[in-house]
Amino acid sequence: MGGSISVIGAGLAAIGAGIGIGQIGGKAMEGISRQPKAAGEIRTNMIIAAALVEGAALFAIVVSLIA
Repeated sequence: MGGSISVIGAGLAAIGAGIGIGQIGGKAMEGISRQPKAAGEIRTNMIIAAALVEGAALFAIVVSLIA
């Protein structure tokens, strides 16, 4: 019983990460299209935010599979 619930938790974490990174990328592209001169700074911030989302998702997946 616990195994199937942990798989659902891992799946939800992966879905959440996908949605989060999609939002980050989309908003970054909007920002770059509005301010092309700030592309480097926006890109750097986008990579940092995406890494934080991936880290949180990986942590959630590990915790759900351990529990």
